[in-house]
Amino acid sequence: MEKTWLDAIVRVLSESETALHYAEISDLILSQGYYSTDGATPAATVNAQIAVSIKRKAEHSPFIRVGKGIFALKNQNIPATTAKQKPAEIEPDDANTSIIHAFGMYWQRDLIDWKSEPKIFGKQQALSTPVDFSKQKGIYILYDHHTVVYVGRSIDRPLGKRLYEHTLDRLNSRWNRFSWFGLLDVSENGDLRESKLNTSMAALVATLEALLIEALEPPQNRKRGDDLSGVEYLQGTDPAMKEKELQNTLRAIEQQMRGQR
Repeated sequence: MEKTWLDAIVRVLSESETALHYAEISDLILSQGYYSTDGATPAATVNAQIAVSIKRKAEHSPFIRVGKGIFALKNQNIPATTAKQKPAEIEPDDANTSIIHAFGMYWQRDLIDWKSEPKIFGKQQALSTPVDFSKQKGIYILYDHHTVVYVGRSIDRPLGKRLYEHTLDRLNSRWNRFSWFGLLDVSENGDLRESKLNTSMAALVATLEALLIEALEPPQNRKRGDDLSGVEYLQGTDPAMKEKELQNTLRAIEQQMRGQR
């Protein structure tokens, strides 16, 4: 195991024949066991580590940026066209210009244990620490599969509370998936936090356009929401749901055993 994030990043890039997106780099670091962390934002950490190295060390940095969020080692001489660009990327130097800091797409309703204060877990990557987004603020969309049925906002009442209310109101039977776009950023230890907004009118309009393209997927738009610079999170399952599933399985086995007697 490498001693630092930077050591692990250098190792992954030295083993790659192509330039890599920072999310791919962090994936490989964790999956290969090159570095261990309990942090909730490993991809953002890798991005920041490389960006700071390039900015502060300049010509002495081992890294070179060959595309947006895509990096290689200077001595590799890798063209940018060999790198596969990832969506939902965020540059540390520009992070404070974004109004959407985190989002989740087409999460499943049945993976959440619905109660008055539900837990809504997501992960930046498969091996990173889960984050509870139930207190997130922003905009959410309810779907019947891929058909939009409702658009709402979660400001006075956070995301978890608003979604729970829709399991009780007239929309209860009309949605099975949801997407959300959050104004609160995620700290390294997984806490949600407010960030000072420092964005231009042009950047605000670009973000709103990107959000609509990402959420609604209009067929005539040839590109996805490229200006949606928040970090996308993958849905996680509430441990309470796993416990319920286990209990249901045990009951089914018990009933089957009783029927065989």
